[in-house]
Amino acid sequence: MFGWLKRLFGIAESEAHSVLDKLENPIKQTEQGIRDLKSDLSKSMQGLAEVKALSIREKKEFESNSRNAREFESKAVLLLQRAQSGQINADEADRLASQALERKQQYEQRASANQKNIDNYSGMLSKMESNVQSLKSQISNWENELKTLRARATVSDASAKLNKQLSSVDSSTTIARLEKMKQKVEEKEALAESYGEIADIQNKSVDSEIDQALGLSGGASTASLGTSDELKKLKASLNQNTSNSTTNDTSSSSSSSGDTSELDKLKEQLKNKQ
Repeated sequence: MFGWLKRLFGIAESEAHSVLDKLENPIKQTEQGIRDLKSDLSKSMQGLAEVKALSIREKKEFESNSRNAREFESKAVLLLQRAQSGQINADEADRLASQALERKQQYEQRASANQKNIDNYSGMLSKMESNVQSLKSQISNWENELKTLRARATVSDASAKLNKQLSSVDSSTTIARLEKMKQKVEEKEALAESYGEIADIQNKSVDSEIDQALGLSGGASTASLGTSDELKKLKASLNQNTSNSTTNDTSSSSSSSGDTSELDKLKEQLKNKQ
């Protein structure tokens, strides 16, 4: 009856294992891909930090060279002013001012080179920061994908175990076990009932047997016997016996009438009670 169910569960089990086999490689590949991306991200962050350090140093050198260029220009102007005021010889002032202007040009050239490097570093930093953000986004997407794959693998594994358990279910064996359990329960119930009857027999006393014979087992008293049907029948029987006895006593000899039996005494007592 359940043969087709077994076949169905067998097919489902094989498909579940197939799904698990297919999921194992993607999970491992995704994990490896995430590790690779994180490695690339680490290298990119390191490179980004190095380029930022170079840019910072270039900016500082640019500021220093620009400041020195302005200082030497100021010195050249100051030398010319002192030459005009007669504080310094004019020829000496021109020589020193010319050297100061040459130093100014040198610092300006350095500052110009610094500015070019700063511009290059700025472009590199923008590109590297974009790459870093892209790597972070990819890592986040892959991690979410890995969670999904792991959840699917867990569900498939649980489904495979359930299908395996269901495929091993045998209805005939289960029914046989239930019938055997039912038989054992019935045997225990019969044994308990027999023990109860034995206990009732052992606990029954002579007094209870007498009361049961007299109809007092339900809690009736001895005085209530006069109103029972059995006692009425007994009284009618005794009255009839008394009438028959009186007739027999009249025809009997005087010696037998003088001798009263125990039954006659009981009958007389019953007649007096009436």
